[in-house]
Amino acid sequence: MDGHNSTATDATMKLGEFKVHATDGHARRATLMTAHGPVQTPVFMAVGTKATVKAMTPEELKDCGTQVVLGNTYHLHLRPGEKTIARMGGLHKFMNWHGPILTDSGGFQVFSLSQLRNMTEEGVEFRSHLDGAKHFISPEKSMEIQMDLGSDIIMAFDECLKYPATDEEIEKSMALTYRWLLRSQAAMTRKESLLFGIVQGGLSLKHRLKSMEQICSVDLPGYALGGFSVGEPMHLMHALLPDVAPRMPANKPRYLMGVGTPTDLIIAIDSGVDMFDCVMPTRVARNGTIYTWNGKVSIKRSEYKEDPSALDPECDCYTCKNYSKSYLRHMFMSGEILGSRLNTIHNIHFYMKVMEKAREAIAQGRWAEYRDFCLTRFAKKDS
Repeated sequence: MDGHNSTATDATMKLGEFKVHATDGHARRATLMTAHGPVQTPVFMAVGTKATVKAMTPEELKDCGTQVVLGNTYHLHLRPGEKTIARMGGLHKFMNWHGPILTDSGGFQVFSLSQLRNMTEEGVEFRSHLDGAKHFISPEKSMEIQMDLGSDIIMAFDECLKYPATDEEIEKSMALTYRWLLRSQAAMTRKESLLFGIVQGGLSLKHRLKSMEQICSVDLPGYALGGFSVGEPMHLMHALLPDVAPRMPANKPRYLMGVGTPTDLIIAIDSGVDMFDCVMPTRVARNGTIYTWNGKVSIKRSEYKEDPSALDPECDCYTCKNYSKSYLRHMFMSGEILGSRLNTIHNIHFYMKVMEKAREAIAQGRWAEYRDFCLTRFAKKDS
């Protein structure tokens, strides 16, 4: 599978172990072992914010090649509550997903969604975006929530800084994130879960490297780059990644949080990133935007009204094998739920296929060829 005998390799791996099977430039082909099985990287993880990847069943996700699903600590804490999920047998059973699950710490959602935040050394008090009720999350509380959920990969509680930020704000935030990591580590007692630390530092290389030194001084199963995709121009992230990602520990998985488009993924893999997540493929699918091997398609365009062709002639997903652009446009223009489902199935399948082909290309020593092919193809627009 994907360029190596994964069954033989995975059978000998221990929980939390990360094996790099091949490199091509900075791009890496590897396996991470979790309590719910191996994860082949590079990997795109489907975002299931409220214990569901919108519009898709777990069986459809698996059919599309999904390996890991994300749950959202902030949202699941507010509704239905982590104790309810724990009583229901944990998040895997609750949502009928039996593969690995990663949960974020809630830090980004507190930053982006909550009202009237009050942040102290102890943690963050905030009002729920649902009903205005007061809540408090500390590093210890974040770990408690994620352990109750039964996550395979747990993210340390961090502060997600706004963009732009001053040097003083960045340095203060980095120091707090480091102190909160130490508290997260002390509170994380679930042996089946892997704790990842989060490198911050804004868009300053100096600060990123300092934060990396701090966070990676704590021996953890993996490390993430946080604080991207918070409103900054994406070309700035693209420019920073080649100087940051390759300097992260080579023997641990590198996770770029909340990113992004197919182009973003290819650029990040080229810099040595292993893991990704983003709501983009599902969110834009519901808005009628489709990613294909020939660039983006906006299905609402009038020229597709009587177009009998598939979304992507190079795709073998359920949607492309069975439905025309004409039908998908009709579904979208009519506001039919099926349209959102079919668009989402395609986009998730496409993302997973981009990752599968990336793993194959790295293993076969032809990453540069595949990278350039993707960057050229993905830049195309609706004709």
